[in-house]
Amino acid sequence: MSLEFSPQQALRLARDTLHIEAAAVQALAERIDQEPLATAFTRAVHALLECRGRVVVSGMGKSGHVARKLAATLASTGTPAYFVHPAEASHGDLGMVTEQDVFIAMSNSGEVEELTRIVPLVKRMGTLLVAITGRADSTLARYADIHLDCAVEREACPLRLAPTASTTAQLALGDALAVAVLDARGFGAEDFARTHPGGALGRRLLTHVADVMRTGERVPRVLESVEFFEALLEMTRKGLGMTAVVDAQQQLRGVITDGDLRRLVERGVDLRMLSAGDAMHRQPRTIAAQALAAEAVQMMERHRISQMLVVDEQRHVIGALHMHDLFDAKVV
Repeated sequence: MSLEFSPQQALRLARDTLHIEAAAVQALAERIDQEPLATAFTRAVHALLECRGRVVVSGMGKSGHVARKLAATLASTGTPAYFVHPAEASHGDLGMVTEQDVFIAMSNSGEVEELTRIVPLVKRMGTLLVAITGRADSTLARYADIHLDCAVEREACPLRLAPTASTTAQLALGDALAVAVLDARGFGAEDFARTHPGGALGRRLLTHVADVMRTGERVPRVLESVEFFEALLEMTRKGLGMTAVVDAQQQLRGVITDGDLRRLVERGVDLRMLSAGDAMHRQPRTIAAQALAAEAVQMMERHRISQMLVVDEQRHVIGALHMHDLFDAKVV
């Protein structure tokens, strides 16, 4: 085996591989609304929607890796699914499959022995069989109730042996199936977050302002009638770089920020003569406690501010939020 390395050859092969695999997916996209693939695809979507059990996905070798990914994608987007290794299925794991399930078998050739050995048993128990293969005349395709043809013109491997373009096509068709099903289910962002609570996406979609805001004595606030310097002391004590200005009923009247202080000094205003009401900004940015914390991030970034007040429907100040709070909660 030669170990000589040519950067030019490596880049040429990389470019060719990307072109070949992109062409394979493009060809699949052009066939998806043509017969017989169009009818087969819509039937497969309907079968997954109507499935009363679980979707069992199986494949061998490289197709097996794609099958695992399809099962994971389905499971995370509202369709209960799991992967079964075909070799293990013939040694007992087939007992996990029921007649209420949908069985998806993936194989480019459609002739892999480990799958062709078990699909007759799957059919015998009354389980609906969907085959995703690259050959419409294969054993798997003939056994299938629904056959999705993902044939490719050629593999990207220069030896024409290693599954490359074929597995890319399988992966893309599996994703298309999962996306069509999740859309038909009305699966939304909050549903997605519930299946991904541990990641950054889950935090962004599940964390509300109420979960991270400062409350009680940690919220800076002064009456609009107090002297300006008392407002500055409140800002210093609470460390948020701002204070809410409220009336006697604790309804928000305005806000004073570090920026307001700098602008007053630049204008040469005698601060000793001001009340909090005189110095406040009367249209502060606010947010509701039930809003997503991610919305607060977007507002702060859009308006170039680093803190925000939280108010209820009657404009009572019930909390305060700083960008650091959102960083600490890993929402940003």
